[in-house]
Amino acid sequence: MDLVETDVGLDIVVTSLASDAHTWNLVFLQLVLEEMGHRVLNLGACVPDGLLVSECARHAPDLVVVSSVNGHGFHEAKRVIGLLRAEPGLASTPVVVGGKLGIDGPGGRERTSALVGAGYDAVFEDAGSLAAFRAFLDRLPVGVRS
Repeated sequence: MDLVETDVGLDIVVTSLASDAHTWNLVFLQLVLEEMGHRVLNLGACVPDGLLVSECARHAPDLVVVSSVNGHGFHEAKRVIGLLRAEPGLASTPVVVGGKLGIDGPGGRERTSALVGAGYDAVFEDAGSLAAFRAFLDRLPVGVRS
C-alpha cells in the first residue's frame, strides 16, 4: 500500500479500528481528502493495532485519521492512541478520531475530553463533524513532517 501522489497537500493515513468492519466511511473520507488535494493511504477495515502502527511508522504521515462506526470506537481508540504515541516517530504526529464512537449516541464533552486526554489532537463525533474536520485540516501546515 502506498500513498497516491499529488504535488500539494498532506500525507494522510485513513484507518478503522480492529473490530470495525465498515468501509463506506473510509471510502468517503478518502474521497473528501483527495478532493481537498491530499494524498491518502487507506488501510481499510478491521486494521490490527500492530499493522496500523507499523504502516504509520513506515509512511510517516502528516496526519492519521481513525474512523469508527460500529459503536466500539471509544474504547479501541483509547488503546490505539497509546500505541501510536509510544512509537518515537509518531509521538507528535497529529491524530484525529471520529464517527460513531459509542452505542449511546454522541458522547459530548466527556468522551471528547477523555480521547484528547489520551493523546488525540481532535475528536469529530457530532452532526457538524465534517465542517469541523475540514476546518481542522485547513489549519494543518502542508508538509508537516517533510
